[in-house]
Amino acid sequence: MWYSDGKRESATMIEPKLEVPAELRDLAEKTIDQAEKAFGMFFEAATKSMSSVPGAGTEVSKQALAFTEQNMKSAFEHARKLVHATDLQEAMRIQSDFLRSQFTSAGDHMRQMTGSLMQPGKGK
Repeated sequence: MWYSDGKRESATMIEPKLEVPAELRDLAEKTIDQAEKAFGMFFEAATKSMSSVPGAGTEVSKQALAFTEQNMKSAFEHARKLVHATDLQEAMRIQSDFLRSQFTSAGDHMRQMTGSLMQPGKGK
């Protein structure tokens, strides 16, 4: 960028820091912890409920529940990393890494679910 005095701005731009007060980061982390605890309680109840229901599709349902648990753990870990990002570039890298890993996990989960459904005797 050129200024009115004829000088040019440096090509290297300064990455703005994320000025988040420590108290706010602590509050965000506590909120994540509370959400994770609530999810854990819900997940435990769902697992107990599922184990008491016999029938077709139980194994596939258990597998889907396990995938959900894995995805939620990844999401909580991701949120914790974002809370500690120091600049926008780091936050974008964290987000990009998370999306990439979730996309890979989703593909793996679909392959496993499809494999379970295609095998005789599975999914019951």
